[in-house]
Amino acid sequence: MTNLITRIKNTIMADLHEVLDQKEQKNPIALLNQYLRECERETEKVRKLLERQYILKEEFTREYHHALELAEKRKRQAEIASKAEEPELYEFASREQHQYEERAVRLKEALQNALQQLSDLERKYEEMKHKLKDMHIRRMELMGRENVTRAFHRMNKVLENNAYSNKAYSRFHEIESYLDHLEHQVNSSYYRSTIDARIAQLEKEMKSEETHSQSK
Repeated sequence: MTNLITRIKNTIMADLHEVLDQKEQKNPIALLNQYLRECERETEKVRKLLERQYILKEEFTREYHHALELAEKRKRQAEIASKAEEPELYEFASREQHQYEERAVRLKEALQNALQQLSDLERKYEEMKHKLKDMHIRRMELMGRENVTRAFHRMNKVLENNAYSNKAYSRFHEIESYLDHLEHQVNSSYYRSTIDARIAQLEKEMKSEETHSQSK
């Protein structure tokens, strides 16, 4: 039965790896983004654990000082009961003093452990943040190289594929022909306007000269 479960597990993992391999070949950046999101989720979990550890440290510190205060209080009360020759009160105060002292010892140890764990979590969290940042930078670098690769691929496709190249060249030729036609129309209109204006000016000058000659 165990061997069967193991074989089934191995088969499922093999199929999963095959799917991931196909996905990576199809779109490696998308798979990288998925991994980064998982890393971000893990980093966020550590951040929450770190916050909880800060709270625990404060609680241990508060309980530790409280136990010390109560132990000191019961110690003074035991001394007073002893001087007052009150054995029952002395016994009660002494017993509670020892209980609070033992609790303080236990809380002190727990506080030290919490502080050590907090330090470890802080270091781990900072390492994860740095690694995550580095991975984001590497992703941007890979995206840049991928963009260049795709750009070169498209350019090579244009340059190497005759049909595509001819089509692209034909489109350029159409635009150039249209620009030539448009330029010819603009120039013709410009010259017509210029000639009309020039002829009108010449006619005006000739009439002016005729009028001037007749007046003599």
